[in-house]
Amino acid sequence: MEYDVVIVGGGPSGLATAIRLKQLEKVNGKPLSVCLLEKGSEIGSHILSGNCLDPRALDELFPEWRKMESRPPIDTPVTKDEFHILLNDKRQISVPYQLLPSTIHNEGNYLISLGNLTKWLEKQATELGVEVLPGFPADQLIIDDKNNLRGIITGDMGISKS
Repeated sequence: MEYDVVIVGGGPSGLATAIRLKQLEKVNGKPLSVCLLEKGSEIGSHILSGNCLDPRALDELFPEWRKMESRPPIDTPVTKDEFHILLNDKRQISVPYQLLPSTIHNEGNYLISLGNLTKWLEKQATELGVEVLPGFPADQLIIDDKNNLRGIITGDMGISKS
C-alpha cells in the first residue's frame, strides 16, 4: 500500500502527528494520505492507564477542545500537589511545595486515563481521514541506495516462534 506518510505507533504523539498533518492538509489545500500503524490489537491497548496531563499540547492541537461537542475524556483537574521522599516502608520526608521546581507543579493539569485519551484521539484522527491500522507491528525499514527511508515492512502477530 502506498501513503504519503506512515506513522509507526498509535500512542499520543503518533496520533497527534497524524492529526496535525491532516489539519495542515486542509490549510494548504494539498491532499496528503496518512496511515498510522499500531502493533496492539486496538489503539490504547499498550498505554499505561494513569496520567497527569499538562493540556498545553492539546490546546495547540485543538484550541477549542473544552467546547467541543465530542470532548476528550478530561474532567478531573489537579487540586493539590504533595511531594514525599520515601526513606523506607515506615519513614518519609515531606518536601514543602515552595521548594519544588516549577516543572513539578501541576496547577492547570488534569488526572486522566491515557488509554481513554488515545481512543478519543483515534476518533479525531479517523474523522480527519487518517487510516488507522491496529494489529500491524513495524518489523523492518525499507532504505534505498541513497540511504533514504522509503517505507516499512510489517511483521506477523500471533504466530508461535516454535
